[in-house]
Amino acid sequence: MITNFDSLYAGHVDLSDVGYAGKPVNDRTFGNGYLISAFDKATEIAQTMDRCGYDTFWMAEHHFQPEGYECLPNVLMMALHLAHLTKNVRLGCGFNIAPMWHPLRLAEDYATADVLTGGRVVFGVGRGYHTREVETFGSPLLDQPANRELFEEQVDIIFKAFNEESFSHKGSHYTIPPEVPYRGYDLKEITLVPRPVNRPVECWQPIQSATPRGLDFMAKHGIKGIIGGGSSEGGAMDKAVQGLREAYSRTGVETEPGENLAIGFHFHIAETQKQAMKEVGQFYEENLKMFGPLRLVKALSDEQIEAMGNPETALKAGLPSIEDAVAAGGVLAGPAELIIEQLKALEQKYPGLNRVSVSHPVGTPKSMITEQLERFSEEVMPAFKGSVPELVSGD
Repeated sequence: MITNFDSLYAGHVDLSDVGYAGKPVNDRTFGNGYLISAFDKATEIAQTMDRCGYDTFWMAEHHFQPEGYECLPNVLMMALHLAHLTKNVRLGCGFNIAPMWHPLRLAEDYATADVLTGGRVVFGVGRGYHTREVETFGSPLLDQPANRELFEEQVDIIFKAFNEESFSHKGSHYTIPPEVPYRGYDLKEITLVPRPVNRPVECWQPIQSATPRGLDFMAKHGIKGIIGGGSSEGGAMDKAVQGLREAYSRTGVETEPGENLAIGFHFHIAETQKQAMKEVGQFYEENLKMFGPLRLVKALSDEQIEAMGNPETALKAGLPSIEDAVAAGGVLAGPAELIIEQLKALEQKYPGLNRVSVSHPVGTPKSMITEQLERFSEEVMPAFKGSVPELVSGD
């Protein structure tokens, strides 16, 4: 039963000249003064969600993007800041990209945020998908097996650090602690200080390919999965839902369909579905322009991805339309009653599902995002038992 509503903001600035006919992604560049507007934008979105009874405001870690699409390099630092400006909304790391961290620094920083916010920061990890980011920090991404091997060892270390009073680790990439003398004794184990107060640590991870290896690793650590929304192809994916359930079953934990998952959608409410698609269509196209060349949209051919780089060729390449996305269920668009009907059908299909994330494509203006989040809270959330949709006045 759906009781929790979240939203993801990866740090995009307001964009103009968007869509397939708009400015090419690689031709965009902004000065620092405009790029940092993402911080104020994140603040207003978080405060809106806090007033409106949403559960978790998710942010994504990204680096080196003068194009203005993903401009939040440290979501733990941002979450700590937002905790001082909000009262109830949880602040989610969607996601910390582990290969760009030393695992103990990531564990320490999260534990510090957990202590200082009273448990309002939600942990999340990912492997990354921008070569410009991951490879610049000295970790592999083009070599996918190496990336996964590194990621899995890092997450193993993080959970050891969270859960054990002291620990040691020897693996392919890390020997912790190093075998050195320390104040008259040989160092054998190390203790994370501080450790998270709220344990076991709730952890989330994106599900993209839904391979048995990846899902088994999540189940091993009790990690929950997010499907769709943001850079992923939207809507529920049966393979991922069933795959995670089977992975948990292999650990001896039986779950209902949809349990341990959140499903993400882009959305837009308007009086008619046609109007909603018209208002959000160009932002949907901009989102595809950004993420398609990163190979995150499986339906695109190599020729279509190449065509995206030029407005003249993009318009003739048969690229997916907002109508296609709405028909496929990845974008919720139309009157509130229609969106409620679609989410109720999702609830019936996956009875273990209790969390849905509703977000906006990259480039969507701040004013549209906050207006739509307020409208969703007033017109959609009351239809779901356990959600808290009313606005808190005076905040």
